[in-house]
Amino acid sequence: MSKIKVMGYRLWVIGLLTLCSVVSRAQAVIDEVIWVVGDEAILRSEVEEERLRAQYEGTQIKGDPYCVIPEQIAIQKLFLHQAIIDSVEANESTVSHQVDMRLNYYINQIGSKEKMEEYFRKTSSEIREEMMTSVRNQMIIQQMQSKLTSDIKPTPADIRRYYNSLPLDSLPMMPAQVEVQILSFEPPVPAEETERVKQRLREFTERVQNGTADFGMLARLYSEDTESAKRGGELGFVGKGQLVKEFAEVAFNLNDPKRVSRIVQTEYGYHIIQLIEKKGERINCRHILLRPRISATDKVNAIERLDSIRQLIASDSIQFEQAVIRFSEDKNTVMNAGLMINPNTGSSRFEYQDLAPEIAKQIYNLNEGEVSQPFVMMDQTKNREVCAIVRVAKKTDIHRANLQDDFQAIKSMLEQKLSAEFIHDWILKKQKSTYVQISPEWQNCDFEYPGWIH
Repeated sequence: MSKIKVMGYRLWVIGLLTLCSVVSRAQAVIDEVIWVVGDEAILRSEVEEERLRAQYEGTQIKGDPYCVIPEQIAIQKLFLHQAIIDSVEANESTVSHQVDMRLNYYINQIGSKEKMEEYFRKTSSEIREEMMTSVRNQMIIQQMQSKLTSDIKPTPADIRRYYNSLPLDSLPMMPAQVEVQILSFEPPVPAEETERVKQRLREFTERVQNGTADFGMLARLYSEDTESAKRGGELGFVGKGQLVKEFAEVAFNLNDPKRVSRIVQTEYGYHIIQLIEKKGERINCRHILLRPRISATDKVNAIERLDSIRQLIASDSIQFEQAVIRFSEDKNTVMNAGLMINPNTGSSRFEYQDLAPEIAKQIYNLNEGEVSQPFVMMDQTKNREVCAIVRVAKKTDIHRANLQDDFQAIKSMLEQKLSAEFIHDWILKKQKSTYVQISPEWQNCDFEYPGWIH
């Protein structure tokens, strides 16, 4: 670990320790009810804890925190109360998964479950229960807001009127974007290389079974799943649907934590698995992943094959889309003529920074319709090398938003505006029908919604 990373980690830990300390002191102060919303109380300690959390996380609070924070909590309680009336509930499996991810992140950053408990001055079960409540409420509020605004669907005419009503200088500048088609495949892996990887995993299994090595230590030293390797190969509690099929079938059939699974092949490579614990329909296990290596000769052969395909496309002997169907091994794009989909937006448009660096470099100087030279890149999903060519389907330079190129973006702007207005009016109406009592010393505030005090 570099000196900069070590220093950053130490500062993060110091900040976390300080936060835990001040929160503990805040909770030690004599508590009191400062707001009542419906039949729900807001405590002074809740406000103080949120203020300290925002302070140490660097979150900016616009205004007096002793006015802003209790009002935000009160608004949350309005949504949660309406959710009870409308029977809106969070998916407990999703809540549990989100909490497991956060706990695993904390453990990974701090170093161990024991250190996490020491830092937060709570048991892991107490930390988990608090997170469950927080995440559950967040999800319920989001679902409630979505339900309230679900009927907001502006027509094309509404969108045009909205666009025409906007001053030119208020229209956002849209970044340069590109649509990309890809044709890729993996160079073949020699059988002897696959056997080498399997033999290595057999050796690990034998060492664990005969007690001469610890599975977690072997994972830290040798597993090529770098994130889980930091935790001794541990994945955290997951449901069957969160794992690839081949891995899940073996992992969920394990019953003895002292045994190691057979070798499992998935699209990511070859694994061995060890059970840690089962809880109903969820499992926590650790694994070691090894991937066969592709030789330099195999890469050269793959590049030459792609170059031949590129020449066929350039001579109009075959269309790029036809070549994708015949040759590409990218199952995510092969049925879509090779067109890549941006996972962040669900559209086919990418800003350059959202693309894999190897692809962005290839297409930056290409014009629409041009095909790149063959190149080697890392498949981020599988974390292994593939060889590819890419074609620029469409390019849009940086520009001010307009209806022709950015209809969906302008539609989204209008939907957000209408939703915000609807939620604002809903809160004002909800205030009038909800019992609210605020302690006198907490009333001298310039609230965003002044209807709290009747």
